[in-house]
Amino acid sequence: MILLLILSIAIGIAMASQTAVNSQLQQYLNSPLQAAFFSFLIGTICLALLVLFEPADQPTLQQLTHVPLWLWTGGLLGVYAISMSIYSAPKLGFLTFTGVVLFGQIITSMLLDQFALLGVEKNPINWQRAFGAGLIAVGIIFTLQH
Repeated sequence: MILLLILSIAIGIAMASQTAVNSQLQQYLNSPLQAAFFSFLIGTICLALLVLFEPADQPTLQQLTHVPLWLWTGGLLGVYAISMSIYSAPKLGFLTFTGVVLFGQIITSMLLDQFALLGVEKNPINWQRAFGAGLIAVGIIFTLQH
């Protein structure tokens, strides 16, 4: 469990750092979309190498054609998230941006859990979860103060 918590904290570090790096890249390329494109390109090359050396069996074309279409939207969601983070974070400030994104993730996660949407297991909203989300909302309000 501790290892999973440490790995999850590292994801947060990576996401905040990625937004900062991509925002700087955008200044050189003059476009958040171009910065996102090249970020995804490097990521795709890295993933291709990892998949190439991964010991798991590669999916067949038939397996790929049987995947429900909505499951391919993850890439589209990633394009939106990365592109808009490059555009929004420098304007909002990185702390406020991260807080607002985190709040959106928490609300969406609570709804996904409550209604068992998108294939997740049902995990009902309780007062502790709602209270925690409310505390984060208050924290975001404080970050808006300059």
